[in-house]
Amino acid sequence: MKGALVTGAGMRVGRALAMALAADGFFAFVHYHRSAGPARETVAEIVAAGGQAKAVRADLTSARQAEALVGKCRARGVHLTCLVNSASLFKLDRAPTAKAADFDLHMAVNLRAPLLLSQALARQLPAGETGVIVNMLDQKLFNLNPDFLTYTLSKVGLQGLTTLLAQSFAPRLRVAGIAPGLTLRSGSQTEARFAQQHTENPLGVGVTSADLVRALRFIVATPTYTGDVLIVDSGEHLSGRPRDIAFDARKKK
Repeated sequence: MKGALVTGAGMRVGRALAMALAADGFFAFVHYHRSAGPARETVAEIVAAGGQAKAVRADLTSARQAEALVGKCRARGVHLTCLVNSASLFKLDRAPTAKAADFDLHMAVNLRAPLLLSQALARQLPAGETGVIVNMLDQKLFNLNPDFLTYTLSKVGLQGLTTLLAQSFAPRLRVAGIAPGLTLRSGSQTEARFAQQHTENPLGVGVTSADLVRALRFIVATPTYTGDVLIVDSGEHLSGRPRDIAFDARKKK
């Protein structure tokens, strides 16, 4: 049986991705750091639906724990062939005041951990088997603005890593990315503010977790797709905002 490790899978988008892969026949390894309860709930829901899953913990700010995570993804008759790097640190900062500590944390979780996990997946991939790595990016990469500076830098790096790993690991591993637009409410964003901003895009349609699941399923199911990024944002990257959408609300026409 093929296994899939989804980082940050106890909650939010990661949860939806893990559940979709389990529904598609993968044994889902549900990674979490502090969200043990939600991770167990995700596993329970997968099992209740007829799938198989296991929760695995790691602090991705630690290189040692990130390197060891793939080794924790063990179950009888299961071999890991799919990795979804969904866990992400997202903290507001800007160039004039960005701190070295925040830079290091963003890079550790959002860039270094995906590299280490990808290397570990490649090392343990059974002979004759192929696999896939999917990195969760951000439409901001195609619509740059200076808000969330060190977060954005880490995702710029992850986009580059996606290309480099696709080149390095072919033909045994395909590597691709998904760049979502605003999908779920976060931080101090109110429900009303989220509802307004969610559809402030060229299509006037808010991105949902189900849209990202469809993108993931396309990548996993398409053996010729590698080295590229699916932008799933209702055209938000075409907007050319001078600031992040959290600070650049626009009136509808």
